[in-house]
Amino acid sequence: MTITSTLHPSGVRTVTMDYPPVNALPVAGWFDVAAAMHEATADAATRVVILRAEGRGFNAGVDIKEMQRIEGFSGILGANRGCYEAFKAIYECAVPVIAAVNGFCLGGGVGLVGNSDVIVASDDATFGVPEVDRGALGAATHLSRLVPQHMLRSMYYTSRTVTAQRLEEFGSVTAVVPRAELDDAALAIAEEIAAKDPRVIRAAKEALNGIDPIDVNRSYRFEQGFTFELNLAGVADQHRDAFVATGENLST
Repeated sequence: MTITSTLHPSGVRTVTMDYPPVNALPVAGWFDVAAAMHEATADAATRVVILRAEGRGFNAGVDIKEMQRIEGFSGILGANRGCYEAFKAIYECAVPVIAAVNGFCLGGGVGLVGNSDVIVASDDATFGVPEVDRGALGAATHLSRLVPQHMLRSMYYTSRTVTAQRLEEFGSVTAVVPRAELDDAALAIAEEIAAKDPRVIRAAKEALNGIDPIDVNRSYRFEQGFTFELNLAGVADQHRDAFVATGENLST
């Protein structure tokens, strides 16, 4: 299974992504992330969610190889809708979501993390949005929640990455720990939250979302419109075909 969800007696629910080799999720995987978050919302016993991953890195975005195997526009439509639903479900999850990030966090991975409530990262973690190199746009909405405005623009245009240590300086990442300690660090924060009155925590989550200055769902949907334009123009296919052909892929 690509996505698994386990509820522990403490009320901490662990949602794990495991799609070798690099957690570049297929269309179904994004919808499965959304379903796991909906499950957490609906389950009164769930007090906090940890979103984590097995393998080399947290998430390498969408599975471009799957997308290019699908005829017509159904691949890009499925991936874009799946990403939208996953990001939205994390943001709207009724309980706090803690992202435990190991290794690389790219593209759609930044969307997952940017809409989480708390981020804990391993000391080898890096974050970036290489969308322009793939003929697409997206996740600037979520990257803007992690870095200052002009750094966002620089990173977006160049596809450069930023380290977890730098994000910790900005206050975006709560803690940076050795990789072997990542799960324990995330669990410690989760259990601290889970020990509080869940009625108050759920109210706090809703209140914090209510005072956000940007509607992240609408903002990301606006970005996706440009991705659709680039696909209709044939630009995105050119970049994705070249990406697959070179074998340069965190998504192979």
